[in-house]
Amino acid sequence: MLQREIDPALAADIEKFDVQLQRYLSGELEEDVFRVFRLNNGIYGQRQGGHDQMLRVKVPYGSLTPDQIDMFGHIADEYSRGWGHITTRQNMQFHFVQLERVPAALRDLASVGLTSREACGDTVRNVQGCHLAGACPYEVLDISAWAEAAFRHFLHNPLAQRLPRKFTINFSGCATDCGQAMFNDVGVIATTKHHEDGTVEPGFRVFVAGGLGANPHPALALEEFTSREELLPTIEAILRVFDHNGNRENKLRARMKWLIDTLGFEEVQRQVFKERRFLLASSSWPGGIPDEVQKYGDEPAGLAKGIVPTPIGQGIERSVPVSLVGRDAFARWEAANVVRGAAKGTVSAYGWAKLGDITSAQFRAIASIQRELGCEVRVTNRQNFVFRGLTESHLKTLYSRLDAIGMAEPGAELSRDVVACPGADTCNLAVTQSRGLADAIGARLEEEGLAEVPGLRTNISGCTNSCGQHHTSDIGFSGAERRAHGASVPGYTMLLGGYVGEEKIHFGERALRLPAKNAPEAAVRVIRRFNDERQAGESFRGWMERAGGVKSIADGLRDLDEFPLPDEAPDFYVDYGETGPYVAETGESECAT
Repeated sequence: MLQREIDPALAADIEKFDVQLQRYLSGELEEDVFRVFRLNNGIYGQRQGGHDQMLRVKVPYGSLTPDQIDMFGHIADEYSRGWGHITTRQNMQFHFVQLERVPAALRDLASVGLTSREACGDTVRNVQGCHLAGACPYEVLDISAWAEAAFRHFLHNPLAQRLPRKFTINFSGCATDCGQAMFNDVGVIATTKHHEDGTVEPGFRVFVAGGLGANPHPALALEEFTSREELLPTIEAILRVFDHNGNRENKLRARMKWLIDTLGFEEVQRQVFKERRFLLASSSWPGGIPDEVQKYGDEPAGLAKGIVPTPIGQGIERSVPVSLVGRDAFARWEAANVVRGAAKGTVSAYGWAKLGDITSAQFRAIASIQRELGCEVRVTNRQNFVFRGLTESHLKTLYSRLDAIGMAEPGAELSRDVVACPGADTCNLAVTQSRGLADAIGARLEEEGLAEVPGLRTNISGCTNSCGQHHTSDIGFSGAERRAHGASVPGYTMLLGGYVGEEKIHFGERALRLPAKNAPEAAVRVIRRFNDERQAGESFRGWMERAGGVKSIADGLRDLDEFPLPDEAPDFYVDYGETGPYVAETGESECAT
């Protein structure tokens, strides 16, 4: 690979990692000390144990260059197993990286400006942003430069190195909230303020203390309006309050969301405002318009005159077709995957990544497409790629290129697009093979002709921690160990009606528990009912309420909550992708380290 000069700060990170790794390997550095250090550098242990590691690379607000995407292909081949994985937090992960080879991998990544620093651990994690920022016809501000400014401000920041627990920041350019700000420690949504003199000021509404996990909490609005000049000081003030008050004795109650339970929202709000007021005295005061915003701007894409936009994103249901059946392959892809309506005249289009997995050959092909078409590329929080800054004349070429690498399926971000965490493949906490279930649901949807049903999303987590964000999707599954006929068996809890958008969040409501092998049939039944009964433009949650609510829908699935005897259906006692009897094995979680 062609390498450029490495940024001195990243070079220093890698040199320090190399030194501490050698100390650890020689027995000089204690296991628990090295674990914290390793996690803060984005290196995460796998359930396989030994020196198998997961390398998590930050991709701030999902934005990637062709050289960076090419580098991912190199990392996949040279250090991993030929593929990478897009996460729901816009990171890129590579599994089965040997610990001794991590420094070399980090140097390769740093040569194209990528880092794993603070991608794990009790730090400020990857700063997320709407993948259509700068290309969305509804946005108030293009949040790209703001997300970049936040990423740069908190990377290596002394405040962010040993927090009580991880800290997440997310940006959305409008109330549609494609970035999913409503379940983060800090969620930032662009908005406007109308002044008495008739002027309109663009700025932000900042939400705090959202979170998922076993006890999901909705984010709460800190104040009605935060000016552009005050945004970064506000975020830093929130971080400082978390650092001062977060629970350092019990990691299970250490996230920002628990401060609302222990201190009360009004007290958290009071402390944040106090911190912000006096932050001017800090030597690193981040006030004013950040350099990144002054350099790159934040003007919104705007809405083209006379064009009805057809966006695809979390919460957006405008102009979504009820059915895509009967069209040719390109027309179906265009109807489902192309976003139009920006005043600048460009269009965007999604490339589908099954289960969020990308092979090294696909990485290199995507980089080639980006260079050929001169477009931007970002990864989405639903584990896909979006190509931005396209013209209408590019679409057939893009479709042809994506089709050649297996990424042109229509319905990226729709019903075909089942999202799952890594599950028991690699995670110490997972009790089920969530990726296997996602694959099985996708296959059943294809068989039943339901893979392109718009306006519906399915998310799966291999445990209650919601890394697959099952609480926020129309259909959610959470892995659980079940008991049947004296044996441990893989099972799931099914949730219905999760929703994020329009500055609100509904967590999915529990429907029923199911054997893992019956979960695909349950998903198919619900999706078929929704497809057959929905009214034009009706959301899943709207249909669910009209259909009698979660209990009524669950009543039609009760027959699926049955385990046959082991000798009648032995596959019910084996999880997806496994060959032997199910065992709910969990290890020490580095999530809570």
